[in-house]
Amino acid sequence: MRILIKIIITALLITGISEVGKRFSTMAAILASLPLTSLLAIIWLYLDTKNTSTISQLSYSIFWVVLPSLSFFIALPLLLKSGMNFWLALALTCLITAVFYFSFIFIIRKFGIQV
Repeated sequence: MRILIKIIITALLITGISEVGKRFSTMAAILASLPLTSLLAIIWLYLDTKNTSTISQLSYSIFWVVLPSLSFFIALPLLLKSGMNFWLALALTCLITAVFYFSFIFIIRKFGIQV
């Protein structure tokens, strides 16, 4: 039952942002830029485990991987503006973002930072 509640709440938030985006793109962008996924994951993890140490580590790791995730929001509009098909641009953007994630994690580990 708890998993079903998690799915419903998460789906409602994402659907709500999508619907707002149809009318008010700036408002949807503000809502989407909030760390809703992280917030929900932290809440669900706390409710499931009550382990604040695990939540602290998750929060710390999220902090470090936010930077490479920004590549998604740079690559997608550039590819779309170049005239690329939406689905191809989205797939390529996901690939670019994955490369940025792995590269960034590799680099920060060289500095002793573990995520």
